[in-house]
Amino acid sequence: MQLPAAFYLPDGDGLVATALTIGPWDPGLQHAGPPAALLAREAERASGIPGGQTVRLAFDVLGPVPVGPVRVAARVVRPGRRIELVEAALEAGGRTAMRLTAWRVRTADSADTASPAPPLPVGPQESAPAQFSVFRQEVAYHRSLEWRAAAGSLTGPGPAAAWTRPLCALVEGEPITPLQHLLVMTDAASGISAELDWSRATFANVDLVVALFRQPAGEWLAMDAATTLGPTGVGQCAADLHDTRGRIGRSVASLFVEPR
Repeated sequence: MQLPAAFYLPDGDGLVATALTIGPWDPGLQHAGPPAALLAREAERASGIPGGQTVRLAFDVLGPVPVGPVRVAARVVRPGRRIELVEAALEAGGRTAMRLTAWRVRTADSADTASPAPPLPVGPQESAPAQFSVFRQEVAYHRSLEWRAAAGSLTGPGPAAAWTRPLCALVEGEPITPLQHLLVMTDAASGISAELDWSRATFANVDLVVALFRQPAGEWLAMDAATTLGPTGVGQCAADLHDTRGRIGRSVASLFVEPR
């Protein structure tokens, strides 16, 4: 099977989404993971702290992101030499579809006071290869990562943990960074830990917050996710995030839940 080389292709001063961005709900709409990674890329490009660390990323999904042309822009809204706040927005289909606020900080060596970060009990090499059956298209988001199940079932109900490895670039001609890979992956936490049948209910996230005490590193990253459903059509998905050295942070997403 011939896959696109990247989620996005440069097109003048914008980008065009490829089939690898297609999400599970509608073949004309993007999964939120690739746009989230694209916003983080733009925020880091706008940063005024060279070599800084992005410690919190808060994404708002303002509406569906169509598969097609997109534009991203970012600005520093709270400049500083040690701490800054960067805002980024993604336009698609003639409107702002997603936005991001990201806190970035200057880094320094504090290894002597760092807390231990235990790894997942099962690493990527010991985890079982996994595939998804919920995507309607043969080429879609699920083909962009190599998936391995570390705990639970990635397609059945209940908490689950998965390792992933990127199989494409974010933007054609650029190597995907570990942070970009993390964001492409992490938006799928509610998918691998779903508590409802995909064919009978939708549970789309309206936001995603990722908080990191260490930047991700290496080829393999993991999320250990659980979804909790409330009594009023609202859910929440939380995940511990890992690389092969140990835990690096957490994510949380708010879910809008309704029958199909």
